[in-house]
Amino acid sequence: MTYQVLYRKWRPKTFSDVSGQDHIVRALQNEIRDGRPAHAYLFIGSRGTGKTSCAKILAKAVNCLSPENGDPCNACDNCRGIDDGSILDVVEIDAASNNGVDSIRDLREAVNFTPAVAKYRVYIIDEVHMLSDGAFNALLKTLEEPPPHVIFILATTEAHKLPATILSRCQRFDFSRIAPEDIAARLQTVAKGEQFTLTDDAAMLLSRLADGAMRDALSLTDQCLSRSRDITVEVVAAATGLAGREHLYRLSEAVRLHDSGAALALIDTLYTASQDMTRLCTEWLQFYRELMLCKSVGRPQDIIVSTADELARLQREAAQYDLPAVLYAMNTLQEACRKLQSGADRRLETEMAALRLCNPTLDSSTEALLQRIDALENAVRRLSSGLPTTAPAAASSPAPAPSAPAPEAPSVPTPEAPSTPAPAAPEAVPMPEPPAEAPEVPAAPTAEQPFAAWREVLERLRVSCPPIFGVLNTSEAVLTDTHVIIETANPLFRTLVRADNNKRALVEAIAEVTGRRLRIGVRSPQVAAPTPQETKSEDPLEAMLRAGEQQGIPVHRQ
Repeated sequence: MTYQVLYRKWRPKTFSDVSGQDHIVRALQNEIRDGRPAHAYLFIGSRGTGKTSCAKILAKAVNCLSPENGDPCNACDNCRGIDDGSILDVVEIDAASNNGVDSIRDLREAVNFTPAVAKYRVYIIDEVHMLSDGAFNALLKTLEEPPPHVIFILATTEAHKLPATILSRCQRFDFSRIAPEDIAARLQTVAKGEQFTLTDDAAMLLSRLADGAMRDALSLTDQCLSRSRDITVEVVAAATGLAGREHLYRLSEAVRLHDSGAALALIDTLYTASQDMTRLCTEWLQFYRELMLCKSVGRPQDIIVSTADELARLQREAAQYDLPAVLYAMNTLQEACRKLQSGADRRLETEMAALRLCNPTLDSSTEALLQRIDALENAVRRLSSGLPTTAPAAASSPAPAPSAPAPEAPSVPTPEAPSTPAPAAPEAVPMPEPPAEAPEVPAAPTAEQPFAAWREVLERLRVSCPPIFGVLNTSEAVLTDTHVIIETANPLFRTLVRADNNKRALVEAIAEVTGRRLRIGVRSPQVAAPTPQETKSEDPLEAMLRAGEQQGIPVHRQ
């Protein structure tokens, strides 16, 4: 017996078999059950989302001799005849190859004949957007007022190419991309029916690679079955030429550590193992997208398709990046993917992208310059707070063993300077009452410490509360045991923070970063008297560059 591929063998036979299109299935079943089918339907959606399958099910349902709650019975003569093609009253037309006006004129003549066996003559026109302008004009009148025994079902992936006159004469149904969870559940059903094993992680990986298309997921499963009847993540990666997730983490580590040699060596290893460079670049870009979501979304698990362990590792990796660095990496890889599609040397283009990511000074684009300025600003900000300017250690590095605290650095005597007034006491801003189960206990005031993670709080506010982020973008903050004291000269902050939503967003952002629910204080920053050297050169960019040079950061002056 000839083998039939999975996507054909497991094509849905009834509306209840269609995955991920419940809103469309329900509407079509109601029309069939009530005996009021429309004369023209338009199915719109990306590939593999069920347009043609629903069209064939609809053709059977309107002609079924004993429909069951809007579904075809698949047992009567009409259902079996439509399935095996022996009933010629259901006609499928490929508009990509029959797009001329003569083909539509022949169709207009054929619709006048009554059905030979079935109740309706059903015309399924696939890729209808490929019809010429003359063909659309020839179809228009027939589509508007067809004979009562004719039903048209038009399917397309590009609705914007259809004339408005065609759109207005059809019932329109938009097919959405199928959710990864629905695809994974369907794959498990197929695995049980075909008697092969499919792990949950492998099913989720296949659904991610399918990008919302059930047909693509089943085709990839067929490809995996050619290697093994026990499909695991490793089998999927080997069958599809997919770079493993571990390789992506190692590439990310090389980028963070500016280790271009390690990145190029890893790309060479992948290339030698016959990994497809276009797929690697695409997966690398997707990896940085997931890091972006981890840094920008409160609940990334609602968007990122991954296991709990993988999501936790992604979040740890995202914590090692600033958001501008992630966006720069995405722009660089997106440009590399575009060049790969145009026929560039795949290995060479991937290596060039890796070099730019590891050393942004090689890139003269605006995004690279902005990233370098952002890194320099962060170094100066940490320097002014008394913190080291080195980047945090990689998440994959082993944690150092506990050791005794380092001895304090000896104080350096400084020359006498005019006394400056003590910092003003912070102005307390009324905040929401703490939870009843954790009453706040008054504590004695403690020494202030620089709030090293203040920029991370601001990045969260960029998403959750843009107004507060706008007024605090250039602010600094210090910590005590009970307060976060914000130093800002922007008078709008005191007005905006009194709004309940803004106040709550600020408290929640601080709590997510520190793990504590702290009170908020605000004061104007103290401006020290300028030194004679600063008086001579008041250019802030020059001061920032000089501070970067003192910390060993390479600066290119023109």
